[in-house]
Amino acid sequence: MNIDIKGPKILYEIPFDIPVLGRIQISETLVVSWIVILLITLLCIWLTHDLKVENITKRQAFAEMLVETADKFVIGNMGPKFKYMVPFVAALFSTSLVSNLISLTGLRSPTADLSTEAAWAIVVFTMITAQKIKSSGFGGYLKGFTQPIPVLTPFNVLSELATPISLACRHFGNILSGIVINGLLYAALAVASSKLLGLIPGAVGAVLSHVPILDVGIPAVLSVYFDWFTGVMQAYIFCMLTTMYIANAAEG
Repeated sequence: MNIDIKGPKILYEIPFDIPVLGRIQISETLVVSWIVILLITLLCIWLTHDLKVENITKRQAFAEMLVETADKFVIGNMGPKFKYMVPFVAALFSTSLVSNLISLTGLRSPTADLSTEAAWAIVVFTMITAQKIKSSGFGGYLKGFTQPIPVLTPFNVLSELATPISLACRHFGNILSGIVINGLLYAALAVASSKLLGLIPGAVGAVLSHVPILDVGIPAVLSVYFDWFTGVMQAYIFCMLTTMYIANAAEG
């Protein structure tokens, strides 16, 4: 569990400005995100390698179970006409899940950086807007901001902008809070170890007071919740809200 609660580290900065983009910085979040993408890609290649029609392997059976689960999730929440959304939702869920759980390896989770969730939310918001325009037309989409009365237009615009912001901040806040709480717990247990073991007289106490013995075991119990349970649930909730928002947008 990575207990660094500071912002992502800048690992490398391209020493010249790129037109329009400016100076590009290679941050810890970006590098770990590449690792997440690589892990998911390799897993997909492994699961879909050497597929058979008969006498399938346990690996293929597991892959088919994942595909069927994704189909049921999307179709159950959005309807059969949105079956084409299965790859997008599955990719979003797997990326969020692996990004959340990668903190168990000691790497800083990309989802502990608001820029990650903000990028996902912008993509989802774009798809929501596209569905609304597709359903009502561009004129109908703009007219919707004046409903039920034109004076509410500013509030309707704010409500529209609140969708991606709430999506991003909800996911980011829950993941970062777990990192902060675990970081504070490690620090508190280290201090407690120093104080308790420092009570032992002589050289033994002086040596043991510098060993954070209480850090072993206790944080692992909370990690089951903050890393495993919260990581899985936040990925599920993000995808659930995404499917609901897009489906509702298509209904006009």
